[in-house]
Amino acid sequence: MKKFTALLLVLVMVLSLTACGKNSVMTYEQFMAAAMDSQVTVETYVQATQSWWDNKITAYCQSEDGAYFAYELACTEEDAAKLVPGTKIKITGTKGEWSGEVEIMDGTFEIVADAEPFIAEAFDATALLGTEDLIKHQNKLAKFAGLTVAKIEYKNGEPGDDIYLTLALNGAAYNFCVERYLTDTESDVYKAVATLKVGDVVDVEGFLYWYEGANPHVTKITVKDTVMTHKEYTEAAMDADVKVATFVQATQSWWDNKITAYCQNADGACFAYEMACTEADAAKLVPGTLIKIKGTKGAWAGEVEIMDGTFEIIPGNTFIAEAFDATDLLAKDELIDHQNKKVAFKDMKVKKVEYKNGEPGDDIYLTLEQDGNSYDFCVEIYLTGENTDVYKTVGTLKAGDMIDVEGFLYWYEGANPHVTAVTVK
Repeated sequence: MKKFTALLLVLVMVLSLTACGKNSVMTYEQFMAAAMDSQVTVETYVQATQSWWDNKITAYCQSEDGAYFAYELACTEEDAAKLVPGTKIKITGTKGEWSGEVEIMDGTFEIVADAEPFIAEAFDATALLGTEDLIKHQNKLAKFAGLTVAKIEYKNGEPGDDIYLTLALNGAAYNFCVERYLTDTESDVYKAVATLKVGDVVDVEGFLYWYEGANPHVTKITVKDTVMTHKEYTEAAMDADVKVATFVQATQSWWDNKITAYCQNADGACFAYEMACTEADAAKLVPGTLIKIKGTKGAWAGEVEIMDGTFEIIPGNTFIAEAFDATDLLAKDELIDHQNKKVAFKDMKVKKVEYKNGEPGDDIYLTLEQDGNSYDFCVEIYLTGENTDVYKTVGTLKAGDMIDVEGFLYWYEGANPHVTAVTVK
């Protein structure tokens, strides 16, 4: 009987130790080494939570040795109110992974009483963007400095849901997210991101979440440098310094480390005259390319342009403008409001075709008529050279031909569109 009792005690102790072993607290290194779908237990500190619902809460957590994303922990509404930043909790759940994000799933937690709070400082991960080392800091509070806004999209097309933010650095683009369950529509960061413009330079903080690659959940954003809206640009005084973000639609031929670009975004268009440009960079300025231009606002013979400019390419977004039908604006004062845009004019009658120097090889001056009025157009040799379809087509036109025209609404002593396409009717 004594032998049986002793054996029973040993068995109980072994089972107890086994059970304790299953629930023993892991270090971050042990958590990361654990197999997927295995049970894990960690002690860590809440840094932020997503909004509570359906007796569940999702927490961003971090300790001195690493960070965790605890997805939909079982939680009463009363306990959710206790999970303020810095609170130490013990989590037991299953290690899982979703689209690259390593997390704790199906978890429960208990608050560790009387523990000193811990608030993580943002780790500067700027230099790790685009490197394999970045994932080693998954779920940490991180900061990124000097990023340029390339694209802003609302999940459902309008405010009220997540904001997808594309930011660029050193020629590469990276995805960030304003997660509405973390920072809702009334939060400072949501409102700040909603006011950003493409081309603005920002510093960002957030939790280094992963979704098909790094996809930080933004908690703070600081604007460091801003670009003008098109309205601000048009209202700026002549000879003022200007800074705009816009999309290349076409360029004139590169020469002497300079290039001239016809540019447009959703708000309006601009003509950037002889920007400083290497030959290598000139080859990158394909239609749709987003660039930020700094220069001086000027005018020449009625054409408002950016002069003495420099530019940088911003990856991560493209835009090709559709031709705006400006036919009904011919001979109206409102036409100039669309200066430099890509435009179309329909059912125009050819009145005169002249080569600048009397023969092919230079600009073609094209006079078109509509409703008894004559209008000047130009086939600009540096935009559409003599081997282009439009140059060749215009060279075959005869007085009386009916055509549709597309081009950029350049100005020279009045409207003088630079033609890019001609359709003979």
